[in-house]
Amino acid sequence: MNEMKSNENMSERELLTDLLHTEKDMVKTYAGNCTESASPELRRLLTRHMSECADDQLCVFEEMQSRSMYETKQAQQQEIESAKQNMTKLQNETW
Repeated sequence: MNEMKSNENMSERELLTDLLHTEKDMVKTYAGNCTESASPELRRLLTRHMSECADDQLCVFEEMQSRSMYETKQAQQQEIESAKQNMTKLQNETW
């Protein structure tokens, strides 16, 4: 009851921000549990739920962005290329 009462006093921005952070935390939790699971069936289930949470997080992010509640900066092409190179390097080092 107290939780519901406090939610009634939260602004839309606060509610969406809370939801955004909750979805991000859930993605991390699913990922962590997936990497600890030896069962292929459980890994598929956790991966599916993680993907659904990531999709939900994106929807909340896009809603917040459309309402000017979450500002992002436009990445420079050089930053994008650098990030791609770093990820390719990391992938090559881990395979």
